[in-house]
Amino acid sequence: SSRLDSLSGSLEPEKLFQTVPGIGPELARRIHEDLGTDTLEALEMAAHDGRLERVRGVGQRRAAAIRAALTTMLGQRVRRHHEPVENDPNVATLLDVDAEYRKGAEADRLTKIAPKRFNPKGEAWLPILHTTRGEWHFTALFSNTARAHELGRTKDWVVLYFFDNHHHEHQHTVVTETRGSLIDKRVVRGREQECREFYAGR
Repeated sequence: SSRLDSLSGSLEPEKLFQTVPGIGPELARRIHEDLGTDTLEALEMAAHDGRLERVRGVGQRRAAAIRAALTTMLGQRVRRHHEPVENDPNVATLLDVDAEYRKGAEADRLTKIAPKRFNPKGEAWLPILHTTRGEWHFTALFSNTARAHELGRTKDWVVLYFFDNHHHEHQHTVVTETRGSLIDKRVVRGREQECREFYAGR
């Protein structure tokens, strides 16, 4: 997975996409050209919101395989990055973006996309926010995973994808805590201790 991190900083998008099982040189080129995506996170978004399936040569089965591969690849990276690193935004910043997203979604001010999963009618219901904080570029959207649907959290769990000007990419999920000392507060998963300190200092 550290290999993946070093690759994603230096590889051309087409080479980067070929690190995903099921994507060869020709398909990597088409994905890059048709979708304009250049990171694995952006590719994951396209795999989840249905755009990837529309690329010639993909289709539902291959899109599902690519989605699964990306979940594994990016999941390893996210776990590695759960320990706050120097170039990760602090929890105050993450919670601020989470708040901006949820307020915008509630007020119906955000662009909506039509996710492919759990959306049989193909409706554009999922609000998406692009915003910046300093050198960080964020994309925020409600979690549309099987787990979020199972637990009825599709309007609560917010996934933040972000990268800086050096293209260090990360992802965090912000949720309303359901137990413990942070109950009912917004918490960045994997950074609970920092969240405790953040709320204690307010």
